[in-house]
Amino acid sequence: MEYKKKVLLLGPAYPFRGGIADTQNYLGQNLNSLGHDIQIYTFASQYPKLLFPGKSQFSNEKAPDFIHIKRKIHSYNPLNWAKVARLINEQKPDCVIFRFWTPFLAPCWHGIARRLNTNIKKIGLVDNWIPHETKVWDKTLTQMFSNQMDGFATLSSAVANQISYEKPNVPIWKGFHPIADNLPAIISTKEARSSLGWPLDKKIVLFFGLIRKYKGLDLLIQAFAQAPIKDSNIILAIVGEAYEPEDKYTSIIKKYKLQDRMICDFNYANSQKSSLVFCAADVVAQTYISATQSGVTPLAYHYKTPLLVSNLPGLSAPIVEDRTGLITENKPKKIAENLNKILQGPSKLNFKPAFEKAQEKYSWSTFGKSLMNFISKL
Repeated sequence: MEYKKKVLLLGPAYPFRGGIADTQNYLGQNLNSLGHDIQIYTFASQYPKLLFPGKSQFSNEKAPDFIHIKRKIHSYNPLNWAKVARLINEQKPDCVIFRFWTPFLAPCWHGIARRLNTNIKKIGLVDNWIPHETKVWDKTLTQMFSNQMDGFATLSSAVANQISYEKPNVPIWKGFHPIADNLPAIISTKEARSSLGWPLDKKIVLFFGLIRKYKGLDLLIQAFAQAPIKDSNIILAIVGEAYEPEDKYTSIIKKYKLQDRMICDFNYANSQKSSLVFCAADVVAQTYISATQSGVTPLAYHYKTPLLVSNLPGLSAPIVEDRTGLITENKPKKIAENLNKILQGPSKLNFKPAFEKAQEKYSWSTFGKSLMNFISKL
């Protein structure tokens, strides 16, 4: 009989919102369903207000079922780190999984991890090893965190390769970004567009998620002024909260006179809104300048919406392997040509078999079992 473990997850989770918090909730639920004893410690305070660029850090949705979440961690208060470590030691978990995506958290995770009892395994679950927007102190901070870990798990091979280059003797599990199975149901394109008030007679490209410089939205907008889609019935729907000034993008739209071909919704999308926009879209565009993986990809997989992604190794790997979209050079002209190719080719429904084949491959159940198998061998 498989030994069930007591596991503590540290990182963002409900009531925090965003892709990393959502996946932390899903991970907790999945490990719980596998029979493990799961608790999540999330932040009492995650970022100082001065460092947070968005409108809100918190979700307005109901708390996830089947997991125990406690707000215990103050990420920038060293006095709190010793207190959290004492609480963890009292819990006597088999392992602690530290969610890592920014060097900002390195001092906090270091301050907690170094105080844990030696029989507790410490695992870094890494979204990003190298930040999208780098600073001179990033490498030093990341090393501070990584020196405390007994092993690492990742959401892409690209991140695993980055870690193994710097930490060649530390065990690493090359994971993947799982597809959630508890999202709102898929509805027809017509029904989704009617709910959103989007046109029924257009081809719609979706840019989804927090808007940051590294995601290349400016290049995607410029592509709509390029042949062969310049004077087409293809429009762009931008859905996501801007972590930069919105006028950076609206000014590009005005410059190229694209106002009548753009839907701009600069607001955070909850799960219900996310469901509608993915069902309404003909293709999801990820024209990122820098990325090793993205939480947008499994959302597109769940809603069976084909993708156009930049030719970045980690981002493009599942698209190439699973035949779920096209890869493009990250230049407006090439983006325009490839958008035309994917939208004038087979319909969205023709990609359905490829997406269905990938469902089990990238399931949370597969992820959870593989992760715990890796941890049990450390």
